[in-house]
Amino acid sequence: MRQDEIWDVETAQSYDTPGAGMFAPEVLDPTVDRLAELADGGRALEFAIGTGRVAVPLVRRGVPVTGIEMSQPMIDQLRTKADDATIPVVVGDMATATADAPGTFQLVYLIYNTISNLLTQAEQVACFRNAARHLAPGGRFVIELWVPEVRKLSPGQQAVVWQSEAGYIGLDTYDVLRQHVVSHHFRFGEGREARVFRSPHRYVWPTELDLMAQLAGFELESRHADWQGAEFTADSRSHVSVYRLPQ
Repeated sequence: MRQDEIWDVETAQSYDTPGAGMFAPEVLDPTVDRLAELADGGRALEFAIGTGRVAVPLVRRGVPVTGIEMSQPMIDQLRTKADDATIPVVVGDMATATADAPGTFQLVYLIYNTISNLLTQAEQVACFRNAARHLAPGGRFVIELWVPEVRKLSPGQQAVVWQSEAGYIGLDTYDVLRQHVVSHHFRFGEGREARVFRSPHRYVWPTELDLMAQLAGFELESRHADWQGAEFTADSRSHVSVYRLPQ
């Protein structure tokens, strides 16, 4: 499964769920609030901007946002909400692509587990270095990422069901040797047919993420369990980590 095969026209057209899921106000509003605060009056760059779930409301808050995105269908969906003058987007890989005027952004952000779409450690390190290239001194790189749930795996077990509800089952299959996981999303009605969406990831522990940050010249400024600032603990299922370049 290549990334360009996953983020195709069909996926892009069904990605937005206004008012629900990751577009629900209780999910989206705290994200935008915190990012606006971290931008501190400067420009922001979103890696993997997608359909503009966060960028569009962030621009409405007065934060200038530029994006990098590899999927043209996702960009096409973004263009139904904002033109290129409002939210410029560079087509390319978030680990290597360069936006206009590197070194002038105050904030780079990569959220909703998207750094795990890079399937090798080398690509993930390159992503940190790309963020550092774009930031001004003192600038911040924000990552939102889930904590691998391998503690739930019994000996010999390879899959974890992480959500089960009427019409939907979500499960992850793990390859612990390579730190790879494939997320499977099954949606079904009352009949015999179901639809499946699958995406491969390389999972990363917070401590490994911190080492990647150090290699790119960042320091960990803060880590919380969510966008509202809840304490990060051993039982947290995800984290929002803020890294900062020295002044």
